[in-house]
Amino acid sequence: MPLTDNAAVDGYAFAHADYVERDGRFEVSDRIAAGHPLATGLTPGRAARIFTGAVMPAGADTVAMQEDCEVREKGTAALVVIPPGLKSGANRRRAGEDVRAGEVILHPGRVLRPQDIAAAASLGRGDLLCKVRLRVAVFSTGDELVEPGAAIREGQVYDSNRAMLKALAEPLGISVDDLGCLADDYPTVEAALSNAARDYDVLITSGGASRGEEDHVIDVLGALGERHMWQLAIKPGRPMTFGRIGDAAFFGLPGNPVAAFVCFLLYVRPALFQLQGANWQEPARFPLPATFDIPKKKANRREFLRGILTERDGTPAVTKFARDGSGLITGLREADGLIEIAEDVREVHAGDTVAFIPFSEFGI
Repeated sequence: MPLTDNAAVDGYAFAHADYVERDGRFEVSDRIAAGHPLATGLTPGRAARIFTGAVMPAGADTVAMQEDCEVREKGTAALVVIPPGLKSGANRRRAGEDVRAGEVILHPGRVLRPQDIAAAASLGRGDLLCKVRLRVAVFSTGDELVEPGAAIREGQVYDSNRAMLKALAEPLGISVDDLGCLADDYPTVEAALSNAARDYDVLITSGGASRGEEDHVIDVLGALGERHMWQLAIKPGRPMTFGRIGDAAFFGLPGNPVAAFVCFLLYVRPALFQLQGANWQEPARFPLPATFDIPKKKANRREFLRGILTERDGTPAVTKFARDGSGLITGLREADGLIEIAEDVREVHAGDTVAFIPFSEFGI
């Protein structure tokens, strides 16, 4: 790709050796448009009017831009005067300069981006063999939750997690179904997860993952399947759990929106990619100076703060959202990414370098 040498600009094609000998003056003998290659080679000592993408004729190796040329009449023919200083091969695209014959452009495990699809199409690939889309079910749990759009009363909150998790998951190329909100009732949770495990590849819940008397997700997971992981040394997101029910992978996220959001990005998202056969995608961390202080941080716990890009002494820096509550969706809206504070860090002072993960690393 491309198949042949072609013109990179509209202009005049000629042999550079003739250009030097003829002091840049050529009689124009041919006209070559894209998709209409010259049947014969270029007449020696002549130039051809050529357009962007047109095949370079045999005998020509250089193209002068039309804006730089002067065209004069010479009897019934046209004479083009090309300015001096043009290098051999100028404005010529070489065959194979984009993709060489035999080069592999897409390897197994690649998540297809628009530019990857364009590259495949440019090589004539009308179809690509891809993994089957994962089927993912999303639940919320909690008697206090109300559907958005319904009337609300004291003690209730609108359920934002299902809408958020569905919006986070759908761009990953998977099939996501919202299976509603489950009451804080063991038989209800058990029946819903048991049924969904037969129809879906992945189950994602939010809420009910702690140790409270009304938190039934962990007990149901233990009864129906296997719990491989529970409670992480992170903030927010400590109650997260991971396991399996039948053939379905199970992710139990905390009920607080910020914790659910962070856990999805850091743990569920890469798992969903790998379950579809994609390669591991570690988000890039950028070292930036902090503009805030954390006088005392708990040891042996990794923390993720909502970070807002700013400036310090005229250079990029990061500050944190002023409030740390994991129920504050405003912090997610105002943040540009996550600030990662490692387990062994006990305090942060303004000017210290911290790791910043932009939300763009997660495609959002």
